[in-house]
Amino acid sequence: MVKGRQGERVRLYVRGTILGYKRSKSNQYENTSLVQIEGVNTKEEVAWYCGKRMAYIYKAKTKTKGTRYRCIWGKVARPHGNSGVIRAKFKSNLPPKSMGGTVRVFMYPSNI
Repeated sequence: MVKGRQGERVRLYVRGTILGYKRSKSNQYENTSLVQIEGVNTKEEVAWYCGKRMAYIYKAKTKTKGTRYRCIWGKVARPHGNSGVIRAKFKSNLPPKSMGGTVRVFMYPSNI
């Protein structure tokens, strides 16, 4: 019998929700996405997350390298407004299907 892990599971990321693209009344900018991080409600709390890496993980139809899961990497650019929403830049623009989906905000790179 294989010995199991002891203690609680540890998550090395914080969950976030993709709200949409940065936009104005008549234009939208697909190269910048807006993300709400769980438990972050002010502009001051966003400061700690600036520069952190994030990953949008999704499931595809075909297998590549033995898995159906794919990932688009990005990073936290700056706050957006006063309510804890962030602007994020991803390596390739997020697809419209991702709106309302989850993203993982990792605890690195660290600035402490």
